[in-house]
Amino acid sequence: MPDFQLERRALAQGYRAVAGLDEAGRGALFGPVVAAAVIFSPELIQGTIGDWMCEINDSKLLSPRKRQRLCRLILQGAEAVGWGMAHNIEIEERNIHWAALESMRRAIERLALEPDFLLVDGFRLNDVHYSQERVRQGDRKSITIAAASIVAKVLRDEMVVHLDRIFEGYSLARHKGYGTREHYQALRKLGPSVFHRRTFNLKDRTDS
Repeated sequence: MPDFQLERRALAQGYRAVAGLDEAGRGALFGPVVAAAVIFSPELIQGTIGDWMCEINDSKLLSPRKRQRLCRLILQGAEAVGWGMAHNIEIEERNIHWAALESMRRAIERLALEPDFLLVDGFRLNDVHYSQERVRQGDRKSITIAAASIVAKVLRDEMVVHLDRIFEGYSLARHKGYGTREHYQALRKLGPSVFHRRTFNLKDRTDS
């Protein structure tokens, strides 16, 4: 389970506003990639981890209901939360790796409190002036990164569920835009919508 070890180490080095960053939607066929940045107070990080914080984990390991409950608690208990996204046209014009990093940069810009240290899941951010640490599988090591993964996942899922009411026939509310058998079948039947990413390939997926 993730803990505050990395955050406490940063505080011991003199940093006071440690932001965890993660994104959701990198591997989807539909919609934006969404990122979140979360800052917990030094007092909370240094204190005893509360009951609900012990439940924070990689969003992919949590049920939708638990993610939604924890997201509400994170929004209430964090010192600052920011989010950012890069839409499918940007993904097409640049690439998904750029879009994932750009969504994180935009999440930082939306924080009400400026961070002085970043814990980033999996990557280093270019073009930012903050000290940072790249953390492989960070959403399973750092509570702050895991909290960001939950917020990003919940926000993105809510966006896609809303779009499902507009773009009928793709069953977006069920698969959230990822490449399931049902999604590929709908794409072959209906073709892509304006929110689909055009770089995926339907070839050799006739049995999907």
